[in-house]
Amino acid sequence: MKLATLEDLLHDHLKDLYSAENQLVKALPKMAKAASAPALRAGFTEHLAQTRVHVERLEQICKQMGVKPKGKKCAAMEGLLEEGKEMMEEDAAPAVMDAGLIAAAQSVEHYEMAGYGCVRTWAEQLGHRAEAAILQQTYQEEKACDEKLSQLAKQTVNQKAEQGNGAVPKKTAAKSRAK
Repeated sequence: MKLATLEDLLHDHLKDLYSAENQLVKALPKMAKAASAPALRAGFTEHLAQTRVHVERLEQICKQMGVKPKGKKCAAMEGLLEEGKEMMEEDAAPAVMDAGLIAAAQSVEHYEMAGYGCVRTWAEQLGHRAEAAILQQTYQEEKACDEKLSQLAKQTVNQKAEQGNGAVPKKTAAKSRAK
């Protein structure tokens, strides 16, 4: 696809976000499973449901604009999720794992906020008012998720990770039970 106009760029970025959101739909259940803090696990599960709505919204917007959302792979999201996967493979104490998962999730949220902010602005400039309003709603939800993650990190997870709580990392505990 040749990007000759701002409209072309908007369509390209909508496809990129569609790929990103679909990748996230696959990753969030794994992140929820790796989390030990009940509030973090619940947050990932809640965001999974919200992410599915984001996919539906992008499908709706693309349909309204005559864009086929499939066919592009978001390399940035792929890389961010790979970093999250690497974190989940670490031999870390549960609270430390949770802190790492929050960091990985916030990287994803910041990427999404940047993406939705750009496409919203372009949609507004190009006269796609209804689509811009939907994109703004999604942007606000991504921002709210990021803020919830920050609160959870500051109020409990980071303190527990700092203290260590004498918790044995999950993998170490599993290895000692196997002996």
